[in-house]
Amino acid sequence: MMAMNRYLYDGTADGLLSAIAWILEEEPDPQQVALAEREDTLFEDGFFIGTDATQAESLFFRLRKQAPDVAHTLYSFMLAEKEGMETSLLHYISLAFTHGDKVNGYLTHSAVLDIVSTAKKAGRELHRMKGLLRFEKLRDGAYLAKMEPDHNIIHPLAYHFRTRLRAQHWFLYDVKRRTAARWSNGTLHFGTIEQFTTPALSDDEKKVQAMWQTFFKTIAIPDRKNARLQKSNMPMKYWKYLTEKQGE
Repeated sequence: MMAMNRYLYDGTADGLLSAIAWILEEEPDPQQVALAEREDTLFEDGFFIGTDATQAESLFFRLRKQAPDVAHTLYSFMLAEKEGMETSLLHYISLAFTHGDKVNGYLTHSAVLDIVSTAKKAGRELHRMKGLLRFEKLRDGAYLAKMEPDHNIIHPLAYHFRTRLRAQHWFLYDVKRRTAARWSNGTLHFGTIEQFTTPALSDDEKKVQAMWQTFFKTIAIPDRKNARLQKSNMPMKYWKYLTEKQGE
């Protein structure tokens, strides 16, 4: 059995996509190639491919033109920040340029199954957080929503709320990654916050939260309570930032 050629990249998203683009261009059979993040160890085996942001962008646009469903899957997969799946992604994209969007149905292929299933998990969490995110009004009139998602979904979430909360000044804060999105005066900004202290809530917000918690408890019918179904639709890992679940 012929040994796989092994390539390395710098660990960034642009580095990963530009390495895949280079391999697709230079290797006669990308399915016989392995790709991994460089660890900078003394005896590391593999040829390092430098990062080229233009090449990475070109690969994505080519995919979006030839196989838009695959491009969407790739975008969702990148949100997952899953380690150790570079070779699977390389093989998946290689197949996509040959078979187009039909590749997403080739779930008997291990690389396709790996990428599609990972992308779906990220996509499901993104969809779920659009409904579970809770904005709290602060004393200065701005709104803040905190979250700790499994996947790095702050960018698509911010773009989602940019069109729905255009008139408000708001922040999203990913506690786990210490990243933030800010919408103010028609402009969206992203950044990192090394040390975060939750600002004080407005008096109106405190009243609204108390009323919402009372309402939530009042409408609940004890005889029809289904804890398993509730946890399926609203997993407990998200309860920390849900107003209606505080105190449970």
